[in-house]
Amino acid sequence: MEDPHFFTNTKIAIVGLGLMGGSLALDLRGRCQTLLAVDPDPATRARSLENKIVDQVSGDPAEILPQADLILLAAPVGVILEFIPRLPELVPQSVVVLDIGSTKVQICQALDDLPPRFEPIGGHPMCGKAVNGLSHAEAGLFQGAPFAFTPLSRTTERARETADQLAYALHARPLWVGPNTHDSWVAATSHLPHILATALVLSTEAEASHLVGPGFRSTSRLAGSPSSVTLPIMETNRSHILEAIERFRLHLDALEDCLTRGDYPALKDYLDTGAANRSLLTGI
Repeated sequence: MEDPHFFTNTKIAIVGLGLMGGSLALDLRGRCQTLLAVDPDPATRARSLENKIVDQVSGDPAEILPQADLILLAAPVGVILEFIPRLPELVPQSVVVLDIGSTKVQICQALDDLPPRFEPIGGHPMCGKAVNGLSHAEAGLFQGAPFAFTPLSRTTERARETADQLAYALHARPLWVGPNTHDSWVAATSHLPHILATALVLSTEAEASHLVGPGFRSTSRLAGSPSSVTLPIMETNRSHILEAIERFRLHLDALEDCLTRGDYPALKDYLDTGAANRSLLTGI
């Protein structure tokens, strides 16, 4: 159940003010005692203060994190993995730490190595855009989206309640799932689609741009994501993505075989089954 006053006396620090961290800040400002942030980019820090997105921001985490009751790691996956081992030297107090990285197994393993004063939990909201940066952040980005939480064996009840209340504050839908299950599912629902979108645009000749319509644009959208963000995601979820590619290849081969043989009744069955499965998966 949502407690609208849960964060009233909480000092929240967001590490990373890109699309996701900036959107978190926009939704959390005014709901907590103090909203703090860490970001390495001077222009981003200046924008966040000019627009009153956060109360205090610095490029030096040692200036910010010792003040926090709750730390939200909103940087790219690779940066999160590099940052977690630094937390013990930066944070002397007891604190809840929640990341929102796109893969969970390796991040949760790193969180599990933190000293006992840390109360860690993994998280991943299923929302976003193909562009990054604070200028693209928006309030309401998380609204209605699933927010997966991946607890560790050491995750405390306080951390669990904090995670649920964060989802409620963002008007997202909390979903509790194991790290390995999470990574297997997102390999199919997010990472494989990115690979397929990339293959699609690479296999389409430039002259075809004259007939690009909404179907191609929507199907290829993920190919526009910056590799600096997506490559670490694929590196940390390699095995699950390879399994998803193999499952996809089996169905692609079957569809190709129907076309090769001119077996249109069988092709119709595949198309109808695909439409039905999409409805089950998406609710549309």
